[in-house]
Amino acid sequence: MSNLSTVYKISVIAFALFGGACSSGCSVLECWFVQEKPGRGGGFSAAMSQEKSVMYIRTDPNGEKIQQKPPSDVDPSRVYHVTDPAATFCNSALHPPEGSLTRPQCEINPFTPQASMVKWAAALTETAQSPNYLDADWFSVAAQGLDGRLTMSNVMRASTASREPSVILSVSSKTASVRSRLGEPVLLDCGFWVEPSSLLYDAGFAVEWRYQFRGEGRLIMAYDGKNDRFTETSETGADLDINALYDSRNASLVLEEAQVRHSGTYICTIYLPHLLAQVAMELEIVEPPSLAIYPSPLPLTAPGQVVLVQCEASGFAPLSLDLSWEFTDADGKKRSLGQGSVTGHRQATDGTYSQTTRLELDSTKQGLGRGGEVSCVANHQGGSRRASVTLNIIGVSAPSIEDSMAMVAVALLLYGLIKVFFWTFRKEQQTGADEPGSKEKKEK
Repeated sequence: MSNLSTVYKISVIAFALFGGACSSGCSVLECWFVQEKPGRGGGFSAAMSQEKSVMYIRTDPNGEKIQQKPPSDVDPSRVYHVTDPAATFCNSALHPPEGSLTRPQCEINPFTPQASMVKWAAALTETAQSPNYLDADWFSVAAQGLDGRLTMSNVMRASTASREPSVILSVSSKTASVRSRLGEPVLLDCGFWVEPSSLLYDAGFAVEWRYQFRGEGRLIMAYDGKNDRFTETSETGADLDINALYDSRNASLVLEEAQVRHSGTYICTIYLPHLLAQVAMELEIVEPPSLAIYPSPLPLTAPGQVVLVQCEASGFAPLSLDLSWEFTDADGKKRSLGQGSVTGHRQATDGTYSQTTRLELDSTKQGLGRGGEVSCVANHQGGSRRASVTLNIIGVSAPSIEDSMAMVAVALLLYGLIKVFFWTFRKEQQTGADEPGSKEKKEK
């Protein structure tokens, strides 16, 4: 019985240690605390200060705070004990394996609640009064996962000077970077969570999707959740699932058919009364080129004759493309013929690009022998493409192995025929010479 008791105690201790080890992956998140330096004015851009910070995270509001000594290079005023009931900070992409030198990107900023000025979120603060709930210390946290796909923005509230904030609003995406082919549907993920015990939980929300590219932007979609109303925009082919928005707080955007003009940055913003959080995603439309060689097939060529061949690459995006030529001889050996003469890019109405390269084929100068396969090679971000034509050069003195074997066979055949003809002719001559001699013997 004592042995069973001992085993039970060991099992309990092992389970506790295992549980502590498992939960420790969500316990600590290192960040940078970034804010404006005080005393800067005169129309100049504000200088920023950056300090190391640590967040100790617990998911149970009633659980004990993590008692752990912070790193020596972290000021005690930048140590925060965060309550995160939805475990938004516990994603594995934010916690590298033990011993890893890479760290997720994480930044904490002071946050000031204020009424939104956009019309699709104006209904959230119609009273123009700031509730006492907003009288607290507010922070925003932006984090990027190690996997390159997770991006997150959280808004936290803490009692004044307590350094024990709780997550109130969390907006996240699992598609921080997306690549798509032309014509395919594209899903840009965006989900949000609101603390159920918060006074803002049932106060309404608004969703905004905005596009930016090279300094220019446009509104893709905006939804006023309090009045159940979409804002009219000029964007077509974009959709938001309303049922998923209310059932699971899924505000993902769907582009029905990817086009070149869709490449750029997409920003998903969630509005609550006096609060907002947003995440940004990068979408890149990548389409490899289609290749065509002209003329095809190539005409028969004599030694020393110059043949002009051109290769057109069309329908590709983005712009960067590397064109080159290759030659494969009759023995299968490949060698480069260079880039040829490459033209500038031309853009089609659908936004894709085309480009042409021209090459002069001179069998004598380029040592093309009896000919072979001429290939146009395109290297693009969307993949490599190749198109080939056959070059036949006639009248070349150097025969192939097959030609040599055929000539030997013909020579042997001719030799045999001549031998048979000579033997037959000689036999007939001998027969003709013997006949007059026999007649003379008979006459005598």
